[in-house]
Amino acid sequence: MSADNVQSHAKLDERARKQLQHELKIYIEKYFKTKIGKGADHTRVTIWEDIVIIRGEGFLTDPEKFLIETSEGLDVVNSARLQVAKQHAHDNVPHIEKMLGAHVLHQAFLVDAQRNFWMHVMILDRTITQEGSVKQNR
Repeated sequence: MSADNVQSHAKLDERARKQLQHELKIYIEKYFKTKIGKGADHTRVTIWEDIVIIRGEGFLTDPEKFLIETSEGLDVVNSARLQVAKQHAHDNVPHIEKMLGAHVLHQAFLVDAQRNFWMHVMILDRTITQEGSVKQNR
């Protein structure tokens, strides 16, 4: 999907929202595969009103799975993966803003190595979806 509709401040209909979610999902998966050599087993992107949520499950490497068996190792992996998430944001938020035609005002991260889960939530400066466009892309 071209970002023209989003950049012109037209709100995304259901079809355009799903397409953009899919494109962002593929982009994020390629980023992690390129940077770390492994992406999450499952990535989900949800765009709803003025919120973008990127979630990943199954991202730990075998050595990280071994490390999280101790509380010290769990702390190390959570800390390291939080840094990876922040670097992802630094590298990718400008591209995401361009794709969406909106600026990220606030963002938050969650890394839970014990559950093999991470999440990046972004709050945009405007609503980009039409009312009723709230289903998730898997």
